[in-house]
Amino acid sequence: MRNHFLPISALIVLAFATSISAQQQPARPPAAQPTPTPTTAAPAAVVAVPTSKVAVIYSDAFMDPKAGIAKFSNMLTRLNGEFQKLKDEITAMQNRAQALEDEITKLRSAPEGTPIDQRALQAKIDQLEQLKKEIQRKAEDAQNAYNRRRNELFEPLQREIAVALETFAKTRGVNVMIDGSAVPLMYAAENIDITRAFIADFNSKNPVAASATPAPQ
Repeated sequence: MRNHFLPISALIVLAFATSISAQQQPARPPAAQPTPTPTTAAPAAVVAVPTSKVAVIYSDAFMDPKAGIAKFSNMLTRLNGEFQKLKDEITAMQNRAQALEDEITKLRSAPEGTPIDQRALQAKIDQLEQLKKEIQRKAEDAQNAYNRRRNELFEPLQREIAVALETFAKTRGVNVMIDGSAVPLMYAAENIDITRAFIADFNSKNPVAASATPAPQ
């Protein structure tokens, strides 16, 4: 930014020269000043200062399986049920891999002089390596599918909760709300924590029916 101030030394010189010039010029009679016309001062603008009612909510409590939002728990049960068969398949593969690894370890730790079928041992090692690759690939595919399905189920519910939370706040005169699960708070009085009240209100207005057992995949 350009500096519009002169150096201090220049200011001193300028003030001294102006003083000398004023002393050398003859005094002049003061010019007639026009009579000021009385004016009415503009009224000062009045700005209303809003009063704020602050509330704190802890959104991580929504996922509590016992004391949280029932729809979340219901959705999670449904989601896990849909992937239970796939989870069991991966668990069975992991058990087979562990059994193979135990067999390989047992063969390698045989007492010295015990005959070992090296071809059979190598076959087990190759089988184990192939099984580990299959487990990793299947687990990655399962995780990706799980994440996609989770988003499909939970995103509409999250939007529903956001609308309900805004309505809950407005009807109670709250105009500032802070999510204590997302913003670190140094201190928050218990009487401004609306988490339990909102969860109870949402659950009462959104009852959850008993979830049906998902069809096997």
